[in-house]
Amino acid sequence: MAYQKIKQPKIADVIEAQLESMILEGSLNPGQKLPPERELAKQFDVSRPSLREAIQRLEARGLLTRRHGGGTFVGAELRQGLTDPLYELLNSTPESQYDLLEFRHALEGISAFYAALRGTEADFSQIRQAFADIEQVQQQGQDLEVEAKVVVAFYLAIVESSHNLVLMHLMRGLLPLLEQNVLHNLQQLQRKPEIAKAISEHRRMLLDAILGKAPKKARDASDRHLVFIEETLLEISREENRLERSLRRVQQPKE
Repeated sequence: MAYQKIKQPKIADVIEAQLESMILEGSLNPGQKLPPERELAKQFDVSRPSLREAIQRLEARGLLTRRHGGGTFVGAELRQGLTDPLYELLNSTPESQYDLLEFRHALEGISAFYAALRGTEADFSQIRQAFADIEQVQQQGQDLEVEAKVVVAFYLAIVESSHNLVLMHLMRGLLPLLEQNVLHNLQQLQRKPEIAKAISEHRRMLLDAILGKAPKKARDASDRHLVFIEETLLEISREENRLERSLRRVQQPKE
């Protein structure tokens, strides 16, 4: 019986696959600049021609982009997500904010479950830091836009800890939309300062469940947190409607 010779993979193929994997797993982020070719070739322990061939292939596929005299970057368009007119439409439609909350139930709930199930100590350290950032921003009384960004960063850390690449890239693609949703919620919820403590407690319960490696508790904590926010927003909306009706009656001319 004749055996076929095992072909050794080309060095450029190996480099291309490695860079692909780093982009996919999030080790290389959209818009991130790669080290200079000389340094990158040294890190991979390969020749510069092989490295250059791999980069050219990834550039042709839109995963990398080179700027004359500026270096090589991961394609920034990979993180654009919903940045077209549809994004603006969703962002400006009040009803879509509640649709997005429902979507977050699915995304954040399952991510919390798998983060608790699969998260490593390095992941948990990142989640703890993101949680601490929220507390610091709140204590310093920074503006709501800053708070929205650190809150979304906390949820992103949880999604990344799920080790589900589809969830991670979906979350990253939706970051602008999610930040606007959280900002909108914060703007509405500040009308009821007393609920800030409850929201912080819910977030703490979510953190504890993930760090305690309790997947079901983590998913339930995420769901309770978002249900509380949704119900509070609906109550605020109902109160506003009642107030508007009262004002309209008062403003009617008396016969």
